[in-house]
Amino acid sequence: MTDKFQWKAKREKKAFLALADGAVFRGYAFGAATDSVGEAVFNTGMAGYKQIITDPSYAGQFVVFTTAEVGAYAANLEKNESRQVFLNGIVVNSLDWVSKEQNEESLHDYMLAQGKPGIAGVDTRALTLHLREHGAQKAYLHVDGTDMSEAEAIKKAQEWEGLDGQDYASKVSDPNGYEFSTEGDLNVVALDFGIKTNILRNLAAQGMKVTVLPITATYEQVMAKKPDGVFLSNGPADPNSLPQVYNMVKKLLGTVPLMGICLGNQLLGLALGAKVSKLKFGHHGCNHPVKNLKTGAVEITSQNHNYAIDEATLPADVEVSHINLNDNTVEGIRHKKLPAFSVQYHPESAPGPNDSLYLFSEFKQMILDFKGAKQ
Repeated sequence: MTDKFQWKAKREKKAFLALADGAVFRGYAFGAATDSVGEAVFNTGMAGYKQIITDPSYAGQFVVFTTAEVGAYAANLEKNESRQVFLNGIVVNSLDWVSKEQNEESLHDYMLAQGKPGIAGVDTRALTLHLREHGAQKAYLHVDGTDMSEAEAIKKAQEWEGLDGQDYASKVSDPNGYEFSTEGDLNVVALDFGIKTNILRNLAAQGMKVTVLPITATYEQVMAKKPDGVFLSNGPADPNSLPQVYNMVKKLLGTVPLMGICLGNQLLGLALGAKVSKLKFGHHGCNHPVKNLKTGAVEITSQNHNYAIDEATLPADVEVSHINLNDNTVEGIRHKKLPAFSVQYHPESAPGPNDSLYLFSEFKQMILDFKGAKQ
């Protein structure tokens, strides 16, 4: 895109983000010229925005990128974490309209092709501070070029049902299922609630044959695959809206080793009898400090979640394995007797640090120990 066209785009495509609490943030539109509602959350990561954009856990949300520069690269399929973009839109400060990598389309063109809107020119740090102070907000993104008052947009944001009590995991789960890896000594079923591709890569790297099943899979369908282990994936929205899933997980407990990440962690907690509640503004970023309570080590982690397990509601036979050092929320649990553990953060990163990759090898060892005990 030429400098002249970029100047015209900024001038002619005026847009704004209206929050349900009445705050309005103005900028200019890019991507699809389609208005949308969503929940505005902020991500403090300074790199890896392509992986963030393609994380299915952001379904139903507007991702506010706190970092200033976004858009220097775009449609490299190796950076995709899912088959399409599921979030409702993105909010950036300074948009680079032209890709710097060969044979790539710009971020504007990528979002346009995905049918997703964006707004640039926003003071994203001011917006981040607002969301931190007032919590994640229902919001309306006006980008379609028509006349709409800010008051009307605020009203639309207020009237939207939001994400609480909503099942968005079923919207992002691949309904067909598939074989991700067919080579390995261990047979693992990964339940797809919005699974990221790098999770599957890390399971396969442990010598696992990985079969991905959709969120609708029953206990009988899972066990028909004769799994050595079952993985519970990340995913969007409210885990309390998925009783059919956590009740199925309850049946799996003790039958086969379980590992969960993010939404999978919350579903395991619910299956064990704990409660899960919404955080004020959630954890979204690549630099969250988490303490491993067994080793005492502090891991820098990648995170993306709005809900967390209430520690006080955990049963006596479940221990907290990791805590968040920013707010002391539960970041991991482990059953004291049964082969089951999970973490709230993303050890597969993409983007983010690799401090927690060891958890995939711990899952493998848990499976081997369980198999050995049965023989």
